[in-house]
Amino acid sequence: MNRSGSVPSPARIGARSIAPQRWRNGGGWTRELLTWPDPLHWRVRISLATIESAGPFSLFHGVQRWITVIEGTGVLLRLNDATHRLALDTEPLRFDGGVPVHCTPIDGPTSDLNLMATGAEGEMLRAAPGVEWISPLPQRGLYARVAGTLSTPAGWCEPVPAGTLLWFREARDLAFSFAPDGVDPATPAWWLGFSA
Repeated sequence: MNRSGSVPSPARIGARSIAPQRWRNGGGWTRELLTWPDPLHWRVRISLATIESAGPFSLFHGVQRWITVIEGTGVLLRLNDATHRLALDTEPLRFDGGVPVHCTPIDGPTSDLNLMATGAEGEMLRAAPGVEWISPLPQRGLYARVAGTLSTPAGWCEPVPAGTLLWFREARDLAFSFAPDGVDPATPAWWLGFSA
């Protein structure tokens, strides 16, 4: 592992290390990967969800939300009189957490990655292999669907196992790129950011 350059050490959260919690409506499961500054008074929250059956999302007034599919055939989200189809090859959807949303799995259970931000800016983008991501947001990270390597032009690099979130508390304006270990026809990872 090469740690040259001024890159802070990230937090490393493996999805399998987090116990899933059943939704109150029984339609799925959630694994809470990150809450900052704390679980009860969070301003940013990153989680994984497995959606098993159709139903409404919980309302989060005053919260901006992003959602993207990471496994499965996808979902249909109905909000603001429009239907959005989300799959592995579509861009993340941003929406107001206070707006009613109805979700329907397209063909069996589907897993998704969620970012929630309150009182600040957030960002969720697909990580194209080898394409640099630079952002002015200070808190930044990567969720890897498949195993690969996160690196910077200065030579710093970090192996990332599949199903892992790397999160930096201060990485403003650093250029990151992600290279999956193998050929992946779908999105291998997602960039996440928060303005704190």
